[in-house]
Amino acid sequence: MHSPNISLFWSTFIKLDIGSKQKLISSYRSGYRVEQWTLSGYIPYTRLFHSSRVTNQIQKDGAAVLPSPQEVTIILRKNEFNKEFPSGSVKSYDSNQLASNDPIEDTRSEGKCKLTPGKFAGLLMGVFDGHGGPACAQVISKRLLNYIAAALLPVDLVNNYIKQEHKERLVETYNDRADIVPDLKVIYENSFNQYMSNLASTAKPEIDVKASFEKGILQLDNDLSREVLEPFKADGAINPKTLSVALSGAVACISYIDGPHLYVANVGDCNAVIGTMTEDNEWVAKKITKEHNTENLDELKRIWSEHPDDERKTVIRRDRLLGELAPLRSLGDYRYKWPAEILSTVAVPLVGPKAIPANYHTPPYLTARPDVYYHRLTPKDKFLIMASDGLWDMITPLQAVKLVGEHMKGKVFFNPLKLPRKNIQLGDINELLLHRKESLKSKPKDRNAATHLIRHAIGGTEYGVDHSRLAHLLSLSSDVSRMFRDDMTVIVAYFDSEFIRQCPT
Repeated sequence: MHSPNISLFWSTFIKLDIGSKQKLISSYRSGYRVEQWTLSGYIPYTRLFHSSRVTNQIQKDGAAVLPSPQEVTIILRKNEFNKEFPSGSVKSYDSNQLASNDPIEDTRSEGKCKLTPGKFAGLLMGVFDGHGGPACAQVISKRLLNYIAAALLPVDLVNNYIKQEHKERLVETYNDRADIVPDLKVIYENSFNQYMSNLASTAKPEIDVKASFEKGILQLDNDLSREVLEPFKADGAINPKTLSVALSGAVACISYIDGPHLYVANVGDCNAVIGTMTEDNEWVAKKITKEHNTENLDELKRIWSEHPDDERKTVIRRDRLLGELAPLRSLGDYRYKWPAEILSTVAVPLVGPKAIPANYHTPPYLTARPDVYYHRLTPKDKFLIMASDGLWDMITPLQAVKLVGEHMKGKVFFNPLKLPRKNIQLGDINELLLHRKESLKSKPKDRNAATHLIRHAIGGTEYGVDHSRLAHLLSLSSDVSRMFRDDMTVIVAYFDSEFIRQCPT
C-alpha cells in the first residue's frame, strides 16, 4: 500500500502544536478499521484507529521534546546489519529496516546457496512487503529462499537430498532473527518434503534459473493455499494460523547473484536498481524491475484480458484491484484467488462477510507469477539496491544511487589512516593529513548504506537532512506514521569490480 506523499501534509503539520496535531489526525483517522495478524501466532484481529499518540516524544514541563540527533540515530540503526564476503562477485552487503506499522509488515532474508553446483556460490537476497498484517511476509521470508534454492538443483542432487537422514541446509542464512511457531514448522516441513519429491520427478539436468525462480515462487504460493484447504476438506478443520497467512499477502523482490550473473524476480511493487559508474565518473541508475501496479499499462491489459468485458469497470477501481489491493501481483492474498464458495465456507466464518470483495465474479483476480530479469554484471556496475516501496515512495532510483555513491566515497574515512608506503617524508604525511581533514567533511553519519538511504529518504531536503523533519517523523506512533510513510526495508549489495572483470565472458 502506497503512503501519501509526505509533502502533502508536512508544511502545515510541522507548524502545529501537539494538541492541533492530535485533532487533525483524529479527524482524519477516526473510525478507520484495518485487519492485522499477530506476530506470535498470526491470529487475525481488528482494531479501531482512534489514538494519535506521539510515541517517541518526551514531555517536559508540559511541552513535547523531539528526539535529539543521537536518539534519532539510535532509532535509525536499530535493525541495521552488515555482512562481508572473502571472495566472489559480492564484496559485502548492508541492510536495514524501519517500521511505520506496528508490527512492521516488511521482512527480508539473505543467504548463500550451499548445494548449488558451479564455480560461484550463489547469493540469494529478498525483500518482502506485507499487507493485511505481517503474517504472509514473515512466512515467505523464512521459506522462499529454500524453495528457490531447491529448484536450482539438478535432479541427482535433489535425489541425494531426499535420501539424507539428517538434511543439509540448502541455504546458509544471515541475520535470521525470527523463527516459525512449532506447529506451523511441522506443516511447512511436510510441504517442503512433498515439493522436493515433485522436483525429483520433474527436475532437469541443466538448470534454467528463470524457470527455477518461477517454480519456487508459484509452488510456495500454492502451498500457502493447500495448507489451509487440505485439512478443511479432510475433516472440516480450519487452522486460524495457516488461514491468516493465506488471507494476508506480500509482494516480493528476490535477487540471485552467481558470479557475474544477476537474476531478479519481482512480484508486486518492490524494486531493484543497479548503481553504475560511467566513463565520465557519473552515476547512472539502471532500474531492473517493473512494478505490478496500475501505473504499468501492460499489467492493466493483462488483468483486463483475463476477465469479461463487463467487469472492466470493476476489476480495477480507484487504481486498485477490485478497489482494494494496490499491487496487482502478490503471494498469499487468497481473498482474491479462491472461488467465492471456498471463501464463504473457509474465510467468512472467521473474518466476516467482507472476506469476499465486492464484484467478485470470475476469480482468480491475482497471481504470484514473477517477472524474472537477467543482467550480466560489468566492472562498471558497483552496487545493487533492493527496497520495498516505502523507500521508493520517498526518493527516485537516481537519487538513491547518488546517495549510495557518495556514501561509498565518504565511508572510507571510517577506517584508520594507512600510510601508502614506507619511508614516507614528513611533508608528504602533512599533505596527506590536510587532504584527509578536508575530505572528512563528506564523511557520512552512518557506516551502513541502507541506514544512510533511510535517513535521507525521511529527512532529506535539497539542502541536506533536516533534523527537525526527521525527528518529527520518527516520533509519530504507528497509527499516525502511516499518513506520512510506509515501512522501509533496504538491502545494498556491493560488487567486486576486479572479480567481475576477470570472469569469462
